[in-house]
Amino acid sequence: MLLNLQDVARIALLSRIELSSAECETTRDQLNGILGFIERLQAVDTTGIEPMSHAVDLVQRLRPDRVTETDHRADFQALAPEAEAGLYLVPRVVE
Repeated sequence: MLLNLQDVARIALLSRIELSSAECETTRDQLNGILGFIERLQAVDTTGIEPMSHAVDLVQRLRPDRVTETDHRADFQALAPEAEAGLYLVPRVVE
């Protein structure tokens, strides 16, 4: 599928991009190159090949889920203008 200048102008209009005539020609060539590459990729026979989420089969190392920092909530809430029951009280924004 090859794009012509009218196709590029229509795409630019829909994308709200202003292109000069020279830019339209450059963009047409670039888009046609991309579409040609996509056609080459689609021509490859991929029957029997399972889709992958990553190019390398990786296993993520997980660490144990445990608290490593000391609790400073009381110290931080002591600095707050208003706090109640472990929550920060703020002025109402939406009524």
